[in-house]
Amino acid sequence: MNWIGLWTLVRQEIDRTLRVAIQTLVTPWISALLYIFIFGSVIGSRIELIAGVKYIDFVLPGILMMSVMTSAFMHGSSSLYFARFIRTIEEMLVAPFSHIEMISGYVIGAVARALIVGVGILIIAVFFSAANFAHVGLFLFYIILVSIVFSLLGILVGLWAKSFEQLNVLNTFFIMPFSFLGGMFYSVHMLPEKIQLLAYANPFFYFIDGIRYSMIGVKESNHTIGFILIISLALFLGVVTTFLFRRGWRIRV
Repeated sequence: MNWIGLWTLVRQEIDRTLRVAIQTLVTPWISALLYIFIFGSVIGSRIELIAGVKYIDFVLPGILMMSVMTSAFMHGSSSLYFARFIRTIEEMLVAPFSHIEMISGYVIGAVARALIVGVGILIIAVFFSAANFAHVGLFLFYIILVSIVFSLLGILVGLWAKSFEQLNVLNTFFIMPFSFLGGMFYSVHMLPEKIQLLAYANPFFYFIDGIRYSMIGVKESNHTIGFILIISLALFLGVVTTFLFRRGWRIRV
């Protein structure tokens, strides 16, 4: 393992996040603040308890998870695409640096950005008395594993994309819609019975419900399915990404 090379890449990715902090950190914090204030505080004050808890406590985990997923995905996709765009990826390919080390560096950088965003949102939530932890270990599990899943997904998009515009396709047409349809602002039991089946088929529902349970102790899904889903996605995306790197798909001229 080339620890010096790995640390250098991770430090580069973290520095990149901090250099454009308004875009990478402040923007998701402001978005989360607006969601928490409008949906949690303003609208939530007019809604009775949902699943036995205050509405603001119920929606915060979904807001947190959506922000973490988006941050990890955007970092993975933009970092790799930019490295392809300015050809710095070619320098890493000829260096004594394995493909797994390269992927690990991008993933760690994306997870670090997602965690910083998550911590900022939790600090904001403190001012609304909405930051709760029922199971800290589970909270870390969901935050870190989901960040890894979406960072790998971002790396795949970074390999596939041929323009900066294409980097946002998955976020616009997949991540955001499925987050909203995954019980972010409502209990799945509020849906018609047939629509509930669609919600249970949405993988984002298990991400959001898992983090919700870890924070406020309320769950609506089978967590065994959630564990298997998250771990399977992480392993599958990791294998696919490693395979494509070794093939040199769109990173080797």
